[in-house]
Amino acid sequence: MSQWHPCKRSDFIRRLRRLGYDGPYYGSKHQFLVFKNHRLTVPSNSEYSIPQLRMMLREVCEILGKEISADDWNKLK
Repeated sequence: MSQWHPCKRSDFIRRLRRLGYDGPYYGSKHQFLVFKNHRLTVPSNSEYSIPQLRMMLREVCEILGKEISADDWNKLK
């Protein structure tokens, strides 16, 4: 069973694009990704800590309607 690891911003965006998100697009302060009618703001820090990554992935899971385990996340590389 895999563990969660900090994630670089570019890797986070790349993995979400593999899950079907479009973007990133530029907003007023942050970039965002789009999945159907949903918008996910992408913070501008260069690397996301494990708690921040898990928080954002909870939102992604709600939008997608499915859970993403650490194994699934690491396979998206």
